Amino acid sequence: MFASLFHVFRLLLAWLAVYLALCITLSQTWLQRVDIDLGAIGPLFGFGLCGWVLLEVFSHMRRVRLVTGRLDANTLSNRQRRQIEIPLEAGEAFDMIDAAIRELPGANVVDSARDSLQVRAKVDRIDPYGNASTRLWGLDGIGARRNQILATVTPNGDVAGSVTLICEPEAPAWTDWFLVDHGTNLENAEAVVRAIARRIAERRRIEANQVRESATEKELTVARLNLLHAQVEPHFLYNTLASAQVLTRSDPARADAMLGNLIQYLRHSLPRTEDAPSTLGEELERARAYLDILAIRMGPRLALQVDVPDELRRLVFPPMMLQTLVENAIKHGLEPKPGGGTVWILARVLDNAVAVTVADDGRGFSAEGGGTGIGLRNVRERLRLAYGNGASFAIVANFPSGVAATITVPLALQGNGGRHAG
Repeated sequence: MFASLFHVFRLLLAWLAVYLALCITLSQTWLQRVDIDLGAIGPLFGFGLCGWVLLEVFSHMRRVRLVTGRLDANTLSNRQRRQIEIPLEAGEAFDMIDAAIRELPGANVVDSARDSLQVRAKVDRIDPYGNASTRLWGLDGIGARRNQILATVTPNGDVAGSVTLICEPEAPAWTDWFLVDHGTNLENAEAVVRAIARRIAERRRIEANQVRESATEKELTVARLNLLHAQVEPHFLYNTLASAQVLTRSDPARADAMLGNLIQYLRHSLPRTEDAPSTLGEELERARAYLDILAIRMGPRLALQVDVPDELRRLVFPPMMLQTLVENAIKHGLEPKPGGGTVWILARVLDNAVAVTVADDGRGFSAEGGGTGIGLRNVRERLRLAYGNGASFAIVANFPSGVAATITVPLALQGNGGRHAG
C-alpha cells in the first residue's frame, strides 16, 4: 500500500511541478499580453491535470496487479531487472536467452554478439487495451513507443551461466517521474523468465528420456547377449553323455575322463553376471575341455595345438566366442573329413588389441562344410553389441586347406577396471 501511495504521490508531484512552472512562465509572458486572468482558469486546469494523472496511474497499477498479483516498488517500476541462473555452459545459456528474446511479441530489432555474450533488442510497446486513441491521451503516449532489452551472460564456471536481464522504456530514466508503461516492461521480463524456465524444463525432459532410452537399450542389449550366450549346442551334450554311457561298459577309465572333461566344460559354460567378464585363459580351459571330450570320441583323427602366451591369459575376452569358433572348426571342418585333422588356437597382441585365431585343416569352404551358419552370425552380433566398432571378426581360407577365424578385441586386463595392458 505504501509503495502504491508513493507512486501516485510522486507522479502527481512531478506533474504539478511542471504545471506550476508553466503557469509562472506564462503569467509573466504571454498571459500579460492577452490580458487573461490565470487565477480564474488555473485551478480548473490543475484539477483536470490531477484527475488525468490519477486515472493513468490507477490504470498502470491495476495492470501490474493483473500481471503479477502484487504491488510493490519493484513491480510498479517502468524498468525491470532480473538475475537468472541457467545451469548450462555460458554459450548454451546465451543461445537460450537469445532465442527467448527473439520470440517476444513485437521484437523487431535484435542485435546479439555471441563472443561478448550480450543481446540488445527493441520491442514495440503493444497497447494492452487495443485502442490506439489511448496513446494520445495516456501518460505512456507522451514518451517513447518502444521498450528495449539488454541481456548479459556471465560465465559461472564450466557448467552454469548467470544472465542479467534489463527491460526498460526507450527513454531516459528521468521520464519515469512523469510516464508509466502500463506494465509492458514487467510483462517482457516475466515472459523471458518463463521462456527460459520452459526451455530448461524441456531440455531436462529430453535428457531424462534419453537416460530412460539408454537404460532400456542397455537392458535389451544385455538380454540379447545372454540369449546368444545361452545357445550351447544340445547335440554335443547328448552325444557326450551317450558316449560316456557306452564307455562305462567297455572302458571305464576313458568314460571317467570324458565325464570329468564334461564337468569342466559345463562349469565354464554357466551364465555370467554382467560385472564378471571372462578371460582368455578361462575361455581356453573351456575349449580344451570340449576338445578333450572330442579327442576321446574321435581318437587319432583329432590333434590340437595351442599357442597362447601365459601373459595373455588374464586378458578380458568375451565368453563363449572362442568356444563357438572351436565348435565350428570341428563340426564343419574336421568331423566331415575322413582323416580328421588339427585345430590350432593362437593369440597375439596387435597394437592395443588382442587377436585370437582358431584354424583348422579340414574341408574348408566346401558345399558340405562352409561353416558360415548361425554360430558365426552370433559371434558378429555379440561383438557389435559389446564393443561397437572397437572389435572385429574375420574368417578366411587356411592354406593348404581348412578355415582360419580371428576375433580381435580391445586389450584390457581383468580386475584393473578395464585398464589397457601394454
